Amino acid sequence: MRNHSEKSYSLSVIIVAMDEADRITPCLASVSPIADEIIVFDSGSRDRTVEICRQYTPHVYETPDWPGDGPQKQRALEKATCQWVLCIDADEALTPELRDEIDAVLDRSPEAQGFKLKWLPVVFGHKLYHGRSARAPLRLFRRKDARFSRAVIHGKIHLAPGKIRKLKGRLLHYSHRDFGHYLYKNRLYAWIGAQQRFEAGKTGYGLSGAAFRAVFTFILVYFMRLGFLDGRMGFLVAVMYAQGNFNKYAGLWTLRHKETMKRKNTASEGR
Repeated sequence: MRNHSEKSYSLSVIIVAMDEADRITPCLASVSPIADEIIVFDSGSRDRTVEICRQYTPHVYETPDWPGDGPQKQRALEKATCQWVLCIDADEALTPELRDEIDAVLDRSPEAQGFKLKWLPVVFGHKLYHGRSARAPLRLFRRKDARFSRAVIHGKIHLAPGKIRKLKGRLLHYSHRDFGHYLYKNRLYAWIGAQQRFEAGKTGYGLSGAAFRAVFTFILVYFMRLGFLDGRMGFLVAVMYAQGNFNKYAGLWTLRHKETMKRKNTASEGR
């Protein structure tokens, strides 16, 4: 790895966090060798998250609110000053191979506007190379004209027109602390997803549509995307994705059903 004075590029790393003391150190340690600045926005952690972050960077901002993933990342992005930005979550870490690849690619002054980084999920100590988990989110991009969506979960980055490429290295993703945490996130994301679809006016095709989506999701993750090659953990992940999709569209059905009943009651009262 080159010294910072030898680099031909500058890189800001942005992180949003809350109560991540148990897993943010690998994240910070993995980006420090290539980062010119690390910017952390903390949403009221009650553990040692802020203390740990300040061991790696002076740019730690504590906010009393949580406006959502997209808005909070936008706040962090607005503090960035470098040419390139790497957005990484507290439960993620660069492998040494990916870190070296980022350094080499950016040093060549690429024409691309951004790069996707392939996830390598680690579930209960097992690395999963297949299934739906092996996706590649857009995380490395030019700062100019970039902005995040206002999504409450999984805020997306919008860039100026240009090429988006994919790097070969892997981004480690330690998404779940234990099975209870897995269940909590599955429920939370399903309910937020249901609310977002309801507000967007989507139907979801009722409970039968929810059941169909669950079955299709399992087939997609476990068979079509080769999740079965990840063994028993691959089966577990496929089931959890299917359950989450069912809960999301079942939740949408309950919201639409409630709205329908409210309209009927209002109409009957007006007669």
